[in-house]
Amino acid sequence: MAVRWLEDVRADDIDSVGGKGASLGELTDAGLPVPPGFVVTAGTYRSFIEDANIDDELFDAVEVDPEDSGALADAEAAAKDIILNTELPEHIRENILSSYDDLDDGQASVAVRSSATAEDLPDASFAGQQETFLNVTREDLVDRVKRCWASLFTQRAIYYREEQGFEHRDVDIAVVVQKMVDAEKSGVMFTSHPSTGAHEAIIEAAWGLGEAVVSGSVSPDNYHVDRDTGTVEEVSVADKKVMCVRDPETGETVEREVPEEKREQRVLSDEEILDLVAIGERVEDHYGEPQDVEWAMTDGDIYMLQSRPITTIDEDTEMTENGDTGDELVHGLGASPGIASGPARVVTKLDQLDKVGEGDIIVTKMTTPDMVPAMKRGAGIITDEGGMTSHAAIVSRELGCPAVVGATNATDVLQDDQIITLDGDRGTVTEGRTQEESERNPIEEARPTTPVKPMTATEVKVNVSIPEAAERAAATGADGVGLLRTEHMILSTNKTPERYIADHGEDAYVDELVSGVREVAEEFYPRPVRVRTLDAPTDEFRQLEGGSDEPHEHNPMLGYRGIRRSLDRPEVFKHELEAFKELYEMGYDNVEIMFPLVNDADDVRQARELMTEVGLDTEKRTWGAMIETPAAALSVGELAAEGIDFASFGTNDLTQYTLAVDRNNGNVADRFDELHPAVLDLIETAIETCREHDVATSICGQAGSKPEMVNFLVETGISSISANIDAVRDVQHEVKRVEQRLILDSVRD
Repeated sequence: MAVRWLEDVRADDIDSVGGKGASLGELTDAGLPVPPGFVVTAGTYRSFIEDANIDDELFDAVEVDPEDSGALADAEAAAKDIILNTELPEHIRENILSSYDDLDDGQASVAVRSSATAEDLPDASFAGQQETFLNVTREDLVDRVKRCWASLFTQRAIYYREEQGFEHRDVDIAVVVQKMVDAEKSGVMFTSHPSTGAHEAIIEAAWGLGEAVVSGSVSPDNYHVDRDTGTVEEVSVADKKVMCVRDPETGETVEREVPEEKREQRVLSDEEILDLVAIGERVEDHYGEPQDVEWAMTDGDIYMLQSRPITTIDEDTEMTENGDTGDELVHGLGASPGIASGPARVVTKLDQLDKVGEGDIIVTKMTTPDMVPAMKRGAGIITDEGGMTSHAAIVSRELGCPAVVGATNATDVLQDDQIITLDGDRGTVTEGRTQEESERNPIEEARPTTPVKPMTATEVKVNVSIPEAAERAAATGADGVGLLRTEHMILSTNKTPERYIADHGEDAYVDELVSGVREVAEEFYPRPVRVRTLDAPTDEFRQLEGGSDEPHEHNPMLGYRGIRRSLDRPEVFKHELEAFKELYEMGYDNVEIMFPLVNDADDVRQARELMTEVGLDTEKRTWGAMIETPAAALSVGELAAEGIDFASFGTNDLTQYTLAVDRNNGNVADRFDELHPAVLDLIETAIETCREHDVATSICGQAGSKPEMVNFLVETGISSISANIDAVRDVQHEVKRVEQRLILDSVRD
């Protein structure tokens, strides 16, 4: 069928209606306030290009080098010309228009929004890659649908898919058509902190339609709400210069100046904020994970325009200290955590992007998707406009790049080649480098070496989420990688392992894993890189191609994941193990294998037997198990007897399972405590047992970055501590301090 009504759409229909359409259907079914509408299905787009015999021509036109900006521009123009100049079959045209006529008796202006089938994945947000058209009338509806289809091949969309490893042929596009909400105020809400996952709602709000907030053309008001207490803890009222509104004469969406009396007026009252948070919590409860929600408000009524999972949460993120720096030059909103120092590069036009080199700080009015290649080269980003949900903020968090947004006058105050330091936690930009960096020898700085680290008996390693972060992680001077996650390498393909193997073959699947792990192993060699085998819950797999067969579980974190899934699907698991074998044959003997969610010795025995089957020498290679359940902690002696070389504590899960506390459940989140005596007792007992069996111990959960936990672990005798990238230096110094104290205490005794 050409169209489907939102009220009939569910999450399982994502292949037909795309991420946005599926989300809106789910919200509608949950009884949340969603404007009525329908979806022109992805199958309609596919039928259009195939029946018109333009599919091969279209896909051939966009197979270009993504780093060649000229080729990208030509590809976009060619794809747009092919789609817009191909006649839409009459039966499809009539189906779309008759559905519009049924929507509010055909009198409504509508929003026409792209909904790609590879949208809003657990590890990659495709938001903003395709077009949205507002205030569309019947006369222009079909044209706007085709323009949404054509936007599947904009320069930024082509580039992003290439970078994420998606085949252009594998991505279809649906189009959502909804009754327009003529918003008086609008914005975006994160139901949890988008970087740390902290249990606070962050709301951004501006006057008029939400396009100005999402595009970053306006710096919105920013409100922080403690969800545990229901109090508005922080209010930042911005100078809102522009807003997007409907032109009463033309009906088109236009940008207008905000009336003087409203520019610095607060957009939302406390009551409106708490009403939004209440709806946001309903959305989060429905999906079972933190959400990024677009909303609009008119005549006091709130409408949900979209919801997608937050893809940038790193639970290991903590506030960093930037030491002594120079005078503050500009101040904005800390949108992506971390500290970066380097020369400023002021970019006011796209043709100036070539001047941005590795390690530079990009300073611009606001970023666009076309600037992503330069953003990847830069060490940090500063924008005049935008908020926590602007393009600059979202992409910076995905890249792990510090960012300050909404700084108002950065492009006027800062100059090319000026050495500055930005603090992505506090939103400050100061003169010069941090004291720590300025004291370095400039000759040594030019050499590709890692920084000098405090010498400690307890190794301090680093957690790495994606291969692209390897260079930044290695530069911390960490003793190795304590956790490299393989699931991100798989989820980024947009296919379950089974579907990927079916479509591309077993060798391609192995190559995908080898490529990702090799990038990190090469960067750290000869320092060890501990790689965790696949550990993604079923709700994440269900969103991928081939995920329709995944079981529906009430609590996926307690379900079919980790080693239990691997052992249940040994043929797929063997391909992961074959990837390790290939890496060893290539000379990467610094790679270590780690099995997640192990419960008992039988899990380890079966995993070891499969290693042997694929030709891995378990006596020669270093391998071990995660200690994430009380069962594993209490039976670690039996695990050691099966031959493991190390045991690594995953404190997030170990704490949840020990205390029966879901840290994402607002009703009990305040009870989540990694330092609870019961958790510490399990860790201490396991470390003592491992020491008796000559098994190394480590920790790779977020608790390893906390000073109190570091004290406890070093005193207990843990072998290594693995922390997030920004916390490595602090953990190194804390470990050294504790070790020195223990030595002094021993001497004094």
